[in-house]
Amino acid sequence: MAPLPLASSSRLCSLLLLGLVFLAAVDQSAAGIFDEIELIWGASRTYFFMDGDSEALALSLDQSQGSCFRSREKHLFVQIDVEIKLIEGDSAGTVCTIYTISEGPWEIHDEIDLEFLGNVTGQPYTLHTNIFANGVGGREQQFHLWFDPTADYHIYSIIWNPKHILILVDGKAIRDFKNNEDQGVAFPTWQSMRTFGSLWSAEDWATQGGRVKTDWSQAPFVSYYRNYNVTWCRPSPGVAWCGDEPKDSMHFDLDQKTLADLQWVRDNWIVYDYCTDTVRFNASTLPKECTLQ
Repeated sequence: MAPLPLASSSRLCSLLLLGLVFLAAVDQSAAGIFDEIELIWGASRTYFFMDGDSEALALSLDQSQGSCFRSREKHLFVQIDVEIKLIEGDSAGTVCTIYTISEGPWEIHDEIDLEFLGNVTGQPYTLHTNIFANGVGGREQQFHLWFDPTADYHIYSIIWNPKHILILVDGKAIRDFKNNEDQGVAFPTWQSMRTFGSLWSAEDWATQGGRVKTDWSQAPFVSYYRNYNVTWCRPSPGVAWCGDEPKDSMHFDLDQKTLADLQWVRDNWIVYDYCTDTVRFNASTLPKECTLQ
């Protein structure tokens, strides 16, 4: 084959160079969840891929093991948003999560949990939430969702500031845990937390109290995460950081839309609230925050 003319060789080199620049640009634009998280178990069952314009992560579960990631950074007072698409079809016995947790001693740990409890085909997922402060949890609230969370991605958010912990779905507040430290109720205020996401088996309790077990013939089960984003808490003007916000400040008070959303969810979509569980608690054992919220 005859060698290319000099001009053609130059054009070829230019095209190759442009190709390399394009690939580098694509590689940079794809940076997102991959740069923000690290896989900590089940890495052989996970994969990153481009889902439209977004870099996504697939977690999978089979009978031998699930998978889990965590954020590279720890945070104190933030908003965390992530889009999740849950397991399609029969997901009984599976648990898909997004949660934050501190890394100090377990007996004083803080934690904010969102756990999606799978179900048999045609039955709704249950969003199980819990909040630990200074090692004390047991604050379960459970919700059904007003859409099919397996058909597409939806945004799940945690807003954590010095006055409130809010859990939101597609921007709609479904749960509020208020800071009542002045009334003797612990609230996460000083321990940084790391974000985790996982997919694992809990067939002994996750679906209908464990009565429905996982159909492992449907494995592997896969859930998808994308657009993980962290926004630092912003204090009111003149305040150095959110932890210094004055106690009497109204900066973090809930607005009317948030209050209306919380009431709408309570009226229509909550399926369990520890504060109303008269089998579990009586008047003398009811957690104090239940009388203050």
